[in-house]
Parts: sequence; structure tokens; C-alpha cells
Amino acid sequence: MKIVIIGYGKMGKEIEKIARSRGHEIVLIVDELNSDSVSASDLSKADVAIEFTNPEVAYSNILKCFQAELPVVSGTTGWTQRIHELKHICETEGKTLFYAPNFSIGVNLFFKLNTILAKLMKPHPEFSVQITETHHTQKKDAPSGTAIKLADDIIAVSDTLDKWQLNTSKNESELQINAVREGEVFGIHTIDYETDTDLIQISHKLKSRESLAVGAVIAAEFAQNKYGFLTMDDLLKF
Repeated sequence: MKIVIIGYGKMGKEIEKIARSRGHEIVLIVDELNSDSVSASDLSKADVAIEFTNPEVAYSNILKCFQAELPVVSGTTGWTQRIHELKHICETEGKTLFYAPNFSIGVNLFFKLNTILAKLMKPHPEFSVQITETHHTQKKDAPSGTAIKLADDIIAVSDTLDKWQLNTSKNESELQINAVREGEVFGIHTIDYETDTDLIQISHKLKSRESLAVGAVIAAEFAQNKYGFLTMDDLLKF
């Protein structure tokens, strides 16, 4: 498989290493030095693009891949208020976007565990719930895309919660997400259900970027001959 890597920071370099180890060819690397000069023709030489950049350019990067008829896998977070537009393009124009806020297989299993626990807790409104996410200081968006998905999945099954709030919330209808930025933490997500007498806690800790990179390359392998808007649920057959 021929791959374009869009974004060549720490994640891009890890994706390159994993892709080559799985026998794939990197035909183009796009970073801030050459992004303006890369054309649709350049992109079309590949079978799939893997995009990990930043919220300011992710949308335009994906559109450029669409123009090149190139399936794209994206893990950039912090911009998904516009993702419905790309879903519509996929549905009406036959483009391919595989999007996930987190490509770790372990995290996606954690998403399912979170939903199961939220359903179990639904009859017990005496438990308050909050999410804490911790990441490295270079992470630009807060809360993380992973924390937002965890919150949205809890809210979807709750009778009392209707939205999430970052760092502080005194409203019983709001789910509090605490965002912590420190050191070189790859990602820790913890969900607490608590009363004065009980604490139920589930947590996932990402130990290295390799987990994310492996998942992203597997997603690219999965997406290269498919059409439409795809997620980890499609890949893992949840």
C-alpha cells in the first residue's frame, strides 16, 4: 500500500515507522514546509492518506485529499464541529474518510466499557459523574477528543445530563471534564462515579504513541478500498 503522511510531528514519525514495518511504502510526507506546494496530482500517487496535524488545517487537508480521490484517515482532534460537512460529502460524492478521536484499540474497548457502565449507572442518580483527562503540555486542544467522546456517550444514555463543561461545573445537568496538561503524558482518561460513601472508577492509560500509530495504519489498510464515513466501530465490528 502506498501512503501519504500528512503531518510529520511525533505521531507522523511513529506512523511512518509502523507503516514501513508492515511492508507499506511512504510515497509523500506533507509538513508545514511543503504543504502549500503539494497538489492533488501529488496526492493521487498514493492509495491512502493518514492525517495527524492540528485543528486549524485538518478540514482543508481532508478536502484536498477528497479532490485527489484519495481515502483519508484522520486522527486530528479539536475541529469536529465541521465533521458533519465531511460526512455529507462522503455520503453524496462517494469520498472516504475514516475518522477517530483515538486510534488505540485499548481506548476503543474503553469507549465500550464506558457506555456499558453509564447504562448500569442510569438508575442510580445519586452518583455524580466526572471525567479527568491528562495529556502532555504540547497538546493544543482541551478537552481531548477522547474525553469528549466519553462524555457524549455518557450523556446519550443519561436522564439528567444534557451537555459537558470544561474544568468547572456546578450545574447538575452538566458533565464536568477536567483537563490537565503536564510533562510528557501520552494520555490518561478516568471516569469517576461518586457518592459520599462510594467511588466507582474506570481508567485507561496510553503507554506509548505506538498504540495510536498501529491503529491508524490498520485503519488505513481497512479504508483503502471502501467508501463513506468510517469509524473504529466499523473496523472493530462493534
